[in-house]
Amino acid sequence: MKAAKKTERYVSDRIKTFVLLICLVSITLLSGCTDWKKKYENQLSVSKNLEGLLFRERTEKVQIAEESQKTIDELQRQIAELNKTPAEATGFGEGYDVKFDPSAGTITVTLENTILFSSGQAVLKKATSAELDHIQSVLQQKYRNNRIDVVGHTDTDPIKKSKWKDNLELSAQRSLTVVRYLIGRGIDEKRIRAVGCGAARPVASNANASGKSKNRRVEIVVYVR
Repeated sequence: MKAAKKTERYVSDRIKTFVLLICLVSITLLSGCTDWKKKYENQLSVSKNLEGLLFRERTEKVQIAEESQKTIDELQRQIAELNKTPAEATGFGEGYDVKFDPSAGTITVTLENTILFSSGQAVLKKATSAELDHIQSVLQQKYRNNRIDVVGHTDTDPIKKSKWKDNLELSAQRSLTVVRYLIGRGIDEKRIRAVGCGAARPVASNANASGKSKNRRVEIVVYVR
């Protein structure tokens, strides 16, 4: 009898232990489910936020593209139908060498180096440049949100008696000088950059003085697309 009772108590204790284990496992699983549910809900919320952000970005890009195309179409219309020069249509005005490329979506204002710099120098001739001030004013009024490149160019004549290593370095320093001038007059530094091309992109022959003079230039490129 005692052995039987002892066995019953042992079995009862084992059953109680087993039930307790089941309860603990159930609680753990339920807790785990709750955690997974929270994680899922959090992930779903993050996903929805990302979808909203991507949708807004796509919408903004579409709007920017549409506005850019409207600008290009209007410039083309003024040049073709109203017989305006690119300088007039773009707002820079007569007296400035302006080219408009609708396929590239760019406006390029070219300044001869003689206007800005002395030979072999990268410091502006004058502390204040009327030409650059006018260009800065147009950029702020009509192209406030557009990207801008300032591109320096030289002829093929080798550098002589100068602190610059070569024409590439000189062109880069000149473009940087113009960029700093425009930033100092209010152009956002986040949308403008300096580019030096040296003699790599001539627009005329370097075999004569006239061609070399045309190749020594600074271009201010406005991206309307």
